[in-house]
Amino acid sequence: MALSSLTSITRNLRPIIKDPASSLLGSNPLLSLSNESGDHCYAVLVENLDIFDAQCLKLGISKGLGLGIVVAGSIVKLPQLLKLVNAKSGEGLSVIGYVLETISYIVTLAYNVRLKFPFSTYGETAFISVQNVAIILLILHFAKKDVYAAGVLGGVLAFAAALFEPRVVPYRYLQILQGLSIPLSLASKLPQIVTNYQNGSTGQLSAFTVFNYLAGSLARVFTTLTEVNDPFIFWGFVLAATLNAVLAAQMVIYWKSSPNTPVVPPAIKTPTTPKRSTRQRKSALTTPTTPTTPKTSTEKPKTPKSPSTASRKGRPKKKT
Repeated sequence: MALSSLTSITRNLRPIIKDPASSLLGSNPLLSLSNESGDHCYAVLVENLDIFDAQCLKLGISKGLGLGIVVAGSIVKLPQLLKLVNAKSGEGLSVIGYVLETISYIVTLAYNVRLKFPFSTYGETAFISVQNVAIILLILHFAKKDVYAAGVLGGVLAFAAALFEPRVVPYRYLQILQGLSIPLSLASKLPQIVTNYQNGSTGQLSAFTVFNYLAGSLARVFTTLTEVNDPFIFWGFVLAATLNAVLAAQMVIYWKSSPNTPVVPPAIKTPTTPKRSTRQRKSALTTPTTPTTPKTSTEKPKTPKSPSTASRKGRPKKKT
């Protein structure tokens, strides 16, 4: 009775809800290969509320996970950006790692767009690429390397424009680049892992970003198997999930080490100065006596008599 009342509602949904849901559940290349219509899983899962159809249930879970990853991917790097802006420093962050990751994501984005895979299977790569570029620019800006930041921005834009243009990069070359993006994605994680190990700290790395990356990469393994079934993309997500697990483990191990609380080295013992004896201390404290100035005589100096003026006794008597 309750099920019939619910199905009466789900079968009469407004077009503003029905059309996007039907399009979402029908945008699966694997269903078209099995000669099933796009509306089949919508009718099974939404109109009939039948959760025992294994194939449609897997598709519904995959679509839900995919949309969740896309939404989370649009904000996954915001805590990292805020942490950079507040600290005004990119200490502990690997610029090389972010550059390699951005190149890998742009290649994956162009590959999925040109093959017209469902947006729910790759949408987060677009948002993460933009956020990665912002992080790289902030790290270089705080390091007072604005010229390098301008060069990175121009290079990324030119690289992306070339990948999305079939006349510049044909499909066969794009497929090779997609295959190379797997080791590139791995190489993007290794510098950050090595930096964390050498510093004994994760620096300005955001825990929210790391753990969301791990959850997203694990979910992408499932969505790729269900909706895409492309070996290049599948193994890329498997290996990315492995290295994301290593980064998550480092976040747990180095949790107490933060840039605000540096590790203080043990104090170095300095040799103690010998104690002075009381006699030496008293002699050092006594002030030296000031030397006495010689007494100046108060007697006035006698003025010598001029030789021209003779004394009265020595004058000759006048003759009378």
